[in-house]
Amino acid sequence: MPIKDVKQTAEAKMDQSIAAFQHNLTKIRTGRANPALLDTVHVDYYGAMLPISQVANVSLLDSRTVSVQPWEKGMGAKIEKAIRDSDLGLNPSSMGDLIRVPMPPMSEERRKELTKLVRSEGEGAKIAIRNLRRDANEAIKKLVKDKLASEDDQKRCETDIQKVTDKHIVVIDQLVVAKEHDIMAV
Repeated sequence: MPIKDVKQTAEAKMDQSIAAFQHNLTKIRTGRANPALLDTVHVDYYGAMLPISQVANVSLLDSRTVSVQPWEKGMGAKIEKAIRDSDLGLNPSSMGDLIRVPMPPMSEERRKELTKLVRSEGEGAKIAIRNLRRDANEAIKKLVKDKLASEDDQKRCETDIQKVTDKHIVVIDQLVVAKEHDIMAV
């Protein structure tokens, strides 16, 4: 594998790490309603556990209420039970076929806990990025050892990989700050 491929692979994996981090951030509840919050909740659909989004239409009624509209008549009670049994702390209520899921206001203490959680998730993402940098640098050293690249190429590539790493860590820091701001907004 040439040095150029090592750099491209490392950058692609770093981009994937940021995408995974962003996905994890959507699961952390802020004071506002977000349909993605219910992505982790699964419901029993004829013996198979499926995400709610595959058995119902999930949308926003207003800034603090998520609506769930089941596609089949008999699924309403199962969806309501699945949301109630999830660890999200939500209390859905049925209105005919429509299930309303109001977002309860968060206490100051809970907001601080969530900001700590966001910071730790961010730190985990940074560690993943740094591990990818280490793996890329080791791959380059192996190419130099096998005489497939020069030491000058190694230094240049390590510098490039460090720049890419720094850029990705800045993105993670920005995402953490934005999510903390979202959580602390009343």
